[in-house]
Amino acid sequence: MKDEIITSLDDPGQLEKLYRTNKVPFKRAFTALYPELEGNVLADFWNARLSYESDELSWGTRQELVVVIAISLVAGLIAKLPAFLSIDQEFFFSRNVGFIVFPMLSAYFAWKNNVSVRSIAILVGSTLIGLLFINFMPNDKKSDTLILSCIHVVLVLWSVLGFAFVGETRNTDEKRLSYLKYNGDLIVITGLILIAGGIMTGITIGLFKLIGFEIEKFYFENVVVLGLPAAPIVGTYLIQTNPQLVGKVSPVIAKLFSPLVLVMLVIYLVAIVYSGKDPYNDRDFLLIFNALLIGVMAIIFFSVAETSKTTQSLPEVWILFLLSAVTVLVNGIALSAILFRISEWGITPNRAAVLGGNVLILINLLLVTAQLFKVVSRKARLTEVGETITFYLPIYALWAIVVTFLFPFLFGFR
Repeated sequence: MKDEIITSLDDPGQLEKLYRTNKVPFKRAFTALYPELEGNVLADFWNARLSYESDELSWGTRQELVVVIAISLVAGLIAKLPAFLSIDQEFFFSRNVGFIVFPMLSAYFAWKNNVSVRSIAILVGSTLIGLLFINFMPNDKKSDTLILSCIHVVLVLWSVLGFAFVGETRNTDEKRLSYLKYNGDLIVITGLILIAGGIMTGITIGLFKLIGFEIEKFYFENVVVLGLPAAPIVGTYLIQTNPQLVGKVSPVIAKLFSPLVLVMLVIYLVAIVYSGKDPYNDRDFLLIFNALLIGVMAIIFFSVAETSKTTQSLPEVWILFLLSAVTVLVNGIALSAILFRISEWGITPNRAAVLGGNVLILINLLLVTAQLFKVVSRKARLTEVGETITFYLPIYALWAIVVTFLFPFLFGFR
């Protein structure tokens, strides 16, 4: 995006087209570039334009609004398929929950980025392969590979969405980092939408109950089922058309939670020593430990995505470095625990999946920690940390594909 902005400075029309095509990445890229462009008349104009924040909520173009309403309805109708076709709900939702929203968001970004026919074919083909594979797997509820495939196919769909988000830009690192930031923003805005929806649900049901109508069953089976899939889609639309909505909230959350998570993690590691619990002999504790690891790693990645676009305050970078270093320790404990369990009780699909995931996370965290150390030593810029993160994202996608599609065959669908 930065290269495209620079080459378009002599063509105001092309610059406007770039902005209208993808407002959020354009604004981030231009803001990062402006110190180098200051003094250029057109650049000064765009800086004033992008710095102005309207108090009014923008609803975008009519065409975009129609597209968002259409894909929200499609997502809601997919969620209603068990009721329409008398499909077992447990079977349907355990396998297809990711296919309710992710393909709709992929379609939105493919349309917004005006991707080529080849890219559309890749998006549609990848989604269909996942849909057919996961639904034609043997219905053995005790199968570990089935559960692993159902979990990891969501990560595959998340990767497909990332492909649609990035589009066909040449600067993939910047767009991938923007994708991580988009995920953080989406969590914030979707959470607010769901809270507001929950309050509205309680008020609506309560008001109807006062006049003698019991609408709970109808409301949850229709309004809620249609509304839940629409929340992240509407949230995405609001982020794209009104970047200022959460543009200032997400960085604050990242800066607030990073030190809190660091303190919590250190206290938790000390508490483990006195608790008598350990991940070596307690399977459930190991699962929780790994969930903690993934959550903290996500916070690090989102914080880097936010901080690299706003400020490079040294105390904030030190917090991220210490958090990464402590998370490497947590990962080392988890990795040693899974290796111990494999040596004692042998390999299983779950242990193989956790082992592979932990090895990948450890390598990624070591690379990120090393880059953060260079930043605090003033030998590198924080943007280089973001590049390290984004470079590694396709490796996670590849591992999700392996677990989803190959593990069932490697372990005989057990």
